[in-house]
Amino acid sequence: MRFGAAVLRDYEAPFAVEEVILDAGPAEGEILVRIAGCGLCRTDLAVRRSAGRSPLPAVLGHEGAGVVVETGGPDTGLAPGDHVVLSFDCCGRCRSCLGGAPAYCDRFAALNLFGGRSESPGRFTDGAGEALAPRWFGQSSFAEYAMVPARNAVRVDASLPLELLGPLGCGFLTGAGAVLNSFGAGPGDTVAVFGAGAVGLAAVMAATAAGALVVAVDRHPERLAQAERFRAVPLDASSAGLPGHIRRLTGGGAQYALDTTGSVRLINDALRALRPTGLLGLVARLHTDLPLEPGTLDRGRRISHICEGDAVPALLIPRLTGLWRAGRFPFDQLIRTYPLADINEAERDCDAGRVVKPVLVP
Repeated sequence: MRFGAAVLRDYEAPFAVEEVILDAGPAEGEILVRIAGCGLCRTDLAVRRSAGRSPLPAVLGHEGAGVVVETGGPDTGLAPGDHVVLSFDCCGRCRSCLGGAPAYCDRFAALNLFGGRSESPGRFTDGAGEALAPRWFGQSSFAEYAMVPARNAVRVDASLPLELLGPLGCGFLTGAGAVLNSFGAGPGDTVAVFGAGAVGLAAVMAATAAGALVVAVDRHPERLAQAERFRAVPLDASSAGLPGHIRRLTGGGAQYALDTTGSVRLINDALRALRPTGLLGLVARLHTDLPLEPGTLDRGRRISHICEGDAVPALLIPRLTGLWRAGRFPFDQLIRTYPLADINEAERDCDAGRVVKPVLVP
């Protein structure tokens, strides 16, 4: 079948919407999905800085949502017409996957970032028949259709706004999962969130939904205003004595802090803002060394990297849609939609901070 997709051919080039070809239907365990909407995530844009590790040309996109068109075999657990949210790929067989931690799959990088499944050879070409890179995060959903391992797909209620749900598969899943899964935050806990972008604001919403007191730190006034609308206490990242401000606001220090910025200064500030035995979670990929200042890990304070919100998507995504129905996780307020043809405008707006979460609609 032939359909439109946004192809990235060079690390410095704009995306080009082209005709691409799938030369076969779903293999066993796969589903073909008609994409209703796909979030544009900073992980997609980081391919431009990947020093050639992510193969091109490629169709990116890993926050897809859509309707099942066809299934490969009777064991997918899905049927044509089902509405699904697509999340990250995993092998399903390693110790992490079997232990309910698919984000720490032994093959996570290979399957999602650097080459795809060797057992499912590429059937994806451009309109001239030239090979495209294997599926990005098992999806490549900057497109009208995506061929996806059924394990990546989570069925959702057909009454939900399908075109907006894709970011629940990665960005919003990461922020909310860090709070609800990694921290297990609940009523009376205190959470400081550093960086009020898509991941950070999802964490803010999840923390307030869980009954925690939340402090949000960012340098952009409009992002702080958004966090305040979600019932967080806003703090400017450039404030002098930032850790002291947070300790006073939280009655002696935050029990949990989440850094989404990758800033060495803010990571050290976050550690200083923790109470004894507090936990700092990092979700951003660090591109430099991380020197920790003396005293930041004293008194039982801990630091941990969190991948994909420690989530099992099939469990967390329904929880988040349930919170949305209850008015407690209004993720739709962070989204601006763009036609797929306007993907380069969406990328510019994302880079400039004019939009929190762009969603591309084929």
